[in-house]
Amino acid sequence: MYSEKVMDHFMNPRNVGEIENADGIGEVGNAKCGDIMKMYLKIEDNVIVDAKFKTFGCGAAVATSSMATELVIGKTVEEALEITNKAVAEALDGLPPVKMHCSNLAEEAIKAAIEDYMCKKGLSSGDGKRNACGRRCDDIHHHYNE
Repeated sequence: MYSEKVMDHFMNPRNVGEIENADGIGEVGNAKCGDIMKMYLKIEDNVIVDAKFKTFGCGAAVATSSMATELVIGKTVEEALEITNKAVAEALDGLPPVKMHCSNLAEEAIKAAIEDYMCKKGLSSGDGKRNACGRRCDDIHHHYNE
């Protein structure tokens, strides 16, 4: 049912934990679906130099979180924003269709952490109220928890 890569990232997850004074923090998911991901990013000169995660959820949720951190480290903010749920799933050699929502959460966690970073840095779309991704800064941490 699961690829060897999924099982490896579940049994030996990479980058578990928190980053103190993280530049961006994104939390996605909700208790109803059972999966909650929190991603922490350290960004220097527009490059993600470290990423950590904490996930409450199934094995696929842990594996996709782990892989997502590996995919973003070393990328620019713009490159990280281009990472899709499909890219996360492909990097794990696929996911069962019923678990694809976990890769969606991983993509959303990356974007939410970057949105948080943008708001903290005052990067906006020009109207002063929304960040470069278009969401109100005060909505970022709650957007996916509705």
